[in-house]
Amino acid sequence: MKLPFMVNKKSWQAVSPKLLPFADVVSEDLPLSRLLRLSLFQVTVGMAATLLIGTLNRVLILEMGVAAWLVALMVAVPLVFAPFRALVGFKSDQHRSVLGWRRVPYIWIGTLLQFGGLSIMPFALILLSGDTHWPVWFSYMASILAFLLVGAGMQTTQTAGLALATDIASEESRPRVVALMYVMLLVGMVISGIVFSFFLSPFTQIQLIQVIQGAASVTLIFNIIALWKQEARRPQMTNPAVKTPDFKESWRHFASQGKIKRFLITLGLGTAAFSMQDIILEPYGGEILHLSVSQTSLLTALMSGGAICAFALAARWLSKDMDPYRIAGLSLLVGLVAFSAVIFAEPMNSTLLFRFGATCIGFGAGLFSVSTLVIAMQMENAGMAGMAIGAWGAVNTTASGIAITMGGLIRDVVSDLALKGYLGDALENPAIGYQFVYHIEIYLMFATLIALGPLVVYQRKRASTTKFGLADLPS
Repeated sequence: MKLPFMVNKKSWQAVSPKLLPFADVVSEDLPLSRLLRLSLFQVTVGMAATLLIGTLNRVLILEMGVAAWLVALMVAVPLVFAPFRALVGFKSDQHRSVLGWRRVPYIWIGTLLQFGGLSIMPFALILLSGDTHWPVWFSYMASILAFLLVGAGMQTTQTAGLALATDIASEESRPRVVALMYVMLLVGMVISGIVFSFFLSPFTQIQLIQVIQGAASVTLIFNIIALWKQEARRPQMTNPAVKTPDFKESWRHFASQGKIKRFLITLGLGTAAFSMQDIILEPYGGEILHLSVSQTSLLTALMSGGAICAFALAARWLSKDMDPYRIAGLSLLVGLVAFSAVIFAEPMNSTLLFRFGATCIGFGAGLFSVSTLVIAMQMENAGMAGMAIGAWGAVNTTASGIAITMGGLIRDVVSDLALKGYLGDALENPAIGYQFVYHIEIYLMFATLIALGPLVVYQRKRASTTKFGLADLPS
């Protein structure tokens, strides 16, 4: 007996590619199985980001009683490596090796750094919990080292991995291949957020240690699978005897294109506007709205889900030749609504409004990230894929790190002043510190809109009709 859902091969072949996401990305030389396997490195990066920014900051602040400024510092310390992403991308473009590989060595180094950081993190957290005879400063240094290794590994792996995805794809399908990599990053964040939420309910420190150790193992296994037989060995390109250009010279050439400096400033402001809340959103839900660890861990999945929806919508708009600069502007308007909802969730005591705001934050941030990534990819030329992606990642992560650090610090200072009565009786509320940060983010979004305005005008004046980035994605 043939079940209704069992259809033959010819029936599947008759389905329009427009109904199958990324169906037109694949080719005879680049099957979908290979692309999905390569995208596993993005899944592990998303998993690590969820763990560091989503779960651990709430646990350290509320369950373990660590000061928010210290947690913000630990989460932001990995981003000290961010400015070097452009250099990593450049080095992977110009890497010299007798083995004939350019990207693989950097992805492997990044994997080892990420695995090492996650491996020592449980022991650092044990020291940080106070259940030890070691001095307090040693626990701080051990924790910062663990976070630093994970962050450096994530950024090295992602920069070289995206450049490898660009290399193995044809020029026509290259933007959509990189787009697929970005989707898998969000998928990794959604799935890991749900998995962490499941395994941390109810919360115990032993359970947290097991979750981190499991993440380390998954990272190593997935990245090995992702790398296997992906990059062809080309000794003629990596011969040490071949002369390589200087980094300063290459950067000067790259930065001379169009209004790239204004774009990077806009990117930094917008990223900071969306990122400042990363360290305090889950503690806000736990302390002010009394959500459990499991419930606040689920917020990361909601934000990532919103980002995936934004990605799909951006793909549709770009397929109709919508200006990516305008999409970036729309993302900032969504952010204004999102942070307003989060602010009003406290006086209205509405967890539903809070979750709506968190989802919209993910949606707005997703639109902003996708549109700016498309713009950055338009700037790639002359085999400088690593440089273009590295520059985008360097500004993105550096601005995010500064914003995260400032967010935690501002929250601590303002909350302390408010609870001591220095801001007046009307503001003597533990939620004031959080809401002060959200208001700053709203102001930053207005500043980003101001910086973005001339770029939209500039883009309209350009007579280019070339489709790039996500514009070719199937709707």
